[in-house]
Amino acid sequence: MPAAASTGRLFRSLPPHRRLQSTDMAAVAGWSVAGLATAIWLVQPFDWIKKTFFEKQEPEEQN
Repeated sequence: MPAAASTGRLFRSLPPHRRLQSTDMAAVAGWSVAGLATAIWLVQPFDWIKKTFFEKQEPEEQN
């Protein structure tokens, strides 16, 4: 069974101007952060975040 091709081999077949560059990865990361911030701003789940992570829930008593 042949081994899977490494990602380096896959990118070598592309012309140099089409290969993934570090600036491309930085742009993807930046746009991801911007998209996440926009989604949180649109939804504004601050009450749910406060209730879920910061308020202690009292244990329920069983009878």
